[in-house]
Amino acid sequence: MNYKIILASNSPRRKELLAGLDIPFEVKVISGIDESYPADLDAYQVAEFICKKKAEAYRPLLNGNNSVEELDESETLILTADTVVIAPTAGEQNDQEGKGVILGKPRDAEDARRMLKMLSGKTHHVVTGVCLTTQHKQRSFSVTTEVTFKPLSDDEISYYINHYQPFDKAGAYGIQGKGGLFVRGIRGDYFNVVGFPLARAAQELEQLFGADKGPD
Repeated sequence: MNYKIILASNSPRRKELLAGLDIPFEVKVISGIDESYPADLDAYQVAEFICKKKAEAYRPLLNGNNSVEELDESETLILTADTVVIAPTAGEQNDQEGKGVILGKPRDAEDARRMLKMLSGKTHHVVTGVCLTTQHKQRSFSVTTEVTFKPLSDDEISYYINHYQPFDKAGAYGIQGKGGLFVRGIRGDYFNVVGFPLARAAQELEQLFGADKGPD
């Protein structure tokens, strides 16, 4: 079966990483999707919860695959993803000491400053949830990477915010480029911190497509 893959994300980082798998895809973005989640949901389940919620918003794009004849020849696959940073609370060195605080994308410069101060000199976790949805199947998973920051001065934080405008990045930083200079250590998938767990996604796609036949 041939699959038409739709990447439901406008993230240039996800587009670049998915392109590295040599799988043809197109990008479609629906604005205004509700990305809220239950207040009592475990922080490590939030990213996967949101990406599955996004998948439901894109389900109308699957309605064209109604006939058996179409499904024999081609099927649409929607790929949704979401990344959150889980930071330590005040007085903790690692978010796993407690429940942790979820950091999404900063609203403005002051919010970005608050986030970077929370990460400064501490260990946090980046969790990316991914959901693969067809009309008849759905697979979802999340990947966690541990990241340790060096202590950041106020000048470093101000310079980064003013020159690199990290407002489209969870936790107010990108590990690629200048933000990588903040990182003292990493344990896990680097690409997961960028925003897309490449190796795990390739494995899940292969299992969904069938072990002996990849997408055309």
